[in-house]
Amino acid sequence: MPAYLATQRDGRLRLEVWAQPGANRTEIVGLHGDHLKIRLKSPPADGRANQELIRFLAETLALPARAIELVAGHAGRKKSLLLAGIAMAEAAARLGGRGPLPGPEAP
Repeated sequence: MPAYLATQRDGRLRLEVWAQPGANRTEIVGLHGDHLKIRLKSPPADGRANQELIRFLAETLALPARAIELVAGHAGRKKSLLLAGIAMAEAAARLGGRGPLPGPEAP
């Protein structure tokens, strides 16, 4: 399994993300060390990038946003999130093959 995903004792998955706010579009672009690198269209001001990250992950993983909890990195690029209701293999498959977010921000 990828280094950016780990199973917690309570069964949730821990996802390690390197966020790049203020990008042209929201998308997964690969790895940054042991973190999944995600570009975010939203700026880092007022928590908007964190909200965009949770919305993007919820859509990508087919989870409700309430199943995703940002537990570390609220004000930094390195973020840790807990995911509930998804198996490791499914999360790895969905995160590994994700391109640009469809919608108005994608060219």
